[in-house]
Amino acid sequence: MVALQMVNAGIQILVVDDEPEIRTLLRRCFEREGFQVSEAKDGAELRARIQQQPISLITLDLTLGGEDGLELAREIRGSLNIPIIMITGKGDTIDRVVGLELGADDYIAKPFQLREVLARVRAVLRRYGAAEAASGHAAQAASTPERYAFEGWVLDMTRRELSREGDIQQDLTTAEFNLLEIFVKRPHRVLSRDNIMDLLKGHEWSPIDRSIDALVGRLRKKIEPDPEHPRLIKTVRGVGYAFTADAKRL
Repeated sequence: MVALQMVNAGIQILVVDDEPEIRTLLRRCFEREGFQVSEAKDGAELRARIQQQPISLITLDLTLGGEDGLELAREIRGSLNIPIIMITGKGDTIDRVVGLELGADDYIAKPFQLREVLARVRAVLRRYGAAEAASGHAAQAASTPERYAFEGWVLDMTRRELSREGDIQQDLTTAEFNLLEIFVKRPHRVLSRDNIMDLLKGHEWSPIDRSIDALVGRLRKKIEPDPEHPRLIKTVRGVGYAFTADAKRL
């Protein structure tokens, strides 16, 4: 436990909720695990905290008084690549899909179990590499970096970066990067939604929602020349998706 707390000590979690009781509950839960925690009750405080210190992860309520948490998520995603876990009383499928489409990395409905929240937080942090960086044991770049080229793009698996010729960076959320990695490593293969769900570890997917479709749509907007007429990620009607570009290992 002590070793785990030392690893988590450099990780700053921002809890955004307009209910003081929920903020206190989450703060105490995270602090027991060794995380550093700050709080915000609304959008103004959220923006201030982000400006004041590096934030490793945000838990974000969707209903903050008169503010829309989805709009705040959109604002954050527009400028920063901070992992977001939505913790909210809104449990409707549409809210979950919209939240994931806007770039949230996970979605937990109230009432929640603290052990589940911790598990989700750890899973997201692992995908972002925050825990390794904070403990000073971040993986060093391999002597032969794993990089793939396709359609003018270069996907660097080691550095988890996507760039175009001329080193122009394209920001991707963790889920978007993981999905692109799945496609690039399996070119010209038809993947069903169930295949993709199985390969995208760390998300709680529901067979009745359209989260995979929303995630594919977000990725298309970032890599397709014409997202309205995609040619890199093709829809295979009634089955799933196929990555049609030739991906070459560099």
